Amino acid sequence: MNTLQRRGACPSLSAPMLTGDGLLVRLTPAEPIALDVFATLCAAAREHGNGTLEVTARGSLQIRGLTLRSAPLFASAVAALGIVATDGVIADPLADDSGTIIDATGLAAALRRAIARAGFALAPKVSVVIDGGGRLHLDTLSADVRLRAIGSPGVQRLHVALGGDTASATPLGSVAPAAAVEVVVRLLGAIAAQGREARAVDILHNGGIATFRSAANVDAAPALLPRPRAEPIGRHPLRGGRVALGVAPAFGHAHAAALAQLARIASEYGVQSVRPAPGRALLLLDLTENDANALAAASEGLGFIVRADDPLRRVVACPGKPGCTSGLIPARALASEIARLLPPGRDMVHVSGCAKGCAHPAPAALTVVGTVHGCGIVRDGPARATPGYYVDADDLAAEIARIAEKTREAVHG
Repeated sequence: MNTLQRRGACPSLSAPMLTGDGLLVRLTPAEPIALDVFATLCAAAREHGNGTLEVTARGSLQIRGLTLRSAPLFASAVAALGIVATDGVIADPLADDSGTIIDATGLAAALRRAIARAGFALAPKVSVVIDGGGRLHLDTLSADVRLRAIGSPGVQRLHVALGGDTASATPLGSVAPAAAVEVVVRLLGAIAAQGREARAVDILHNGGIATFRSAANVDAAPALLPRPRAEPIGRHPLRGGRVALGVAPAFGHAHAAALAQLARIASEYGVQSVRPAPGRALLLLDLTENDANALAAASEGLGFIVRADDPLRRVVACPGKPGCTSGLIPARALASEIARLLPPGRDMVHVSGCAKGCAHPAPAALTVVGTVHGCGIVRDGPARATPGYYVDADDLAAEIARIAEKTREAVHG
């Protein structure tokens, strides 16, 4: 272990971050993980940490409860497993998605090699998203450079945008897949030239898009059409007539023992590998339709979410108090209570231990944020917004029930 990572940066195997329950490390697999390897990873999390694993909104794995002594041992255990990890380049979680236009996984691997050769000194959170055009698209992931496949498998182009998610990023143009690696490297070079802390969004804010246009030649691009929200939970068709099954731990949080048991049962249904996916989900790969149905029922029996309309999927929560040193309320415990009280709908609720809003930086229909005054209530805003009013944690369930009842009355008149 080289150092402890400061808050707000990216914790890694070599630079853990100190939290309320010990050290935390983050691992972003670049490829599916074989089930036996995943089970061994869970065992290592139990041996060296407190056994807690989390799947993040961007599809990373977080291992909690490590110590100064055990963190290097855990890093060595992961290295021995041969898990291919990525550092800032995120591609489609389903390489065999029947709807993809390009091979995003292969392009991502080529880009990682090119970035390594370039040797840029980039800010820790600089990232690239490569969206192959499949059903589990990456529209909600923010990145410094975004590539999205457009056209068809026979006429492929990559739309290039900068500094945000699909809704907020600034379009730059389009390139042929064969030119994508060179173009992205040039764009990252333009970011690196602005300093070790530079991000694309800052460059766009300070000088507009001219810096990037001078760095890389791209063609004009059509406007992107909006797509339905990507939902990883459920069955997803793969090439060859097989399917992937998406399941999720509540709030992306599970104990290693439960995950190891999930891996054992999945192997009985023929699953060979698992892939963490954006949206705090796990994709169990290469099933028949019948086996996927049976495995979904077994996964639900273990406590995993298997239905996209499960109320727990509408609540986003960080660990909060005491798992995070910044947490002022027990966010996940409160979130479980809130989920039971929500009226039918799609509105998102965010329960944040503090005003940083790490689990969901964007606005939510309802945000409950921990403050020194209690639980702050924010309507249609992010955790960093000024709450409209405050309630005690013990009174939060009653307040959520009151809000839910008012929502029902407004809908039904």
